[in-house]
Amino acid sequence: MSEHMPELTIDRLARVMRECAGEDEAAAFDGDIAHVPLAELGYDSLAVMETAVRLQNEYGVHLTDDEIFGVESLAELLALARRQIPAAS
Repeated sequence: MSEHMPELTIDRLARVMRECAGEDEAAAFDGDIAHVPLAELGYDSLAVMETAVRLQNEYGVHLTDDEIFGVESLAELLALARRQIPAAS
């Protein structure tokens, strides 16, 4: 993990999810997508698993398979990840 790692926000998480799903930046959704079901956004379990790997690599967050498969929205994934990210001092 880098000292200059960007804060994990819903926008950053959405960007990572799009990259893991193979979408480009133009595929961004308009409006508040934090609580929209991932399936409705077109993301499957593979995209969630790939995102979890990126979160582990970039933020040191380790999510279990049970946690990953229980995630239904970006807001839920963000809450799980933030539990493990140390607060910036």
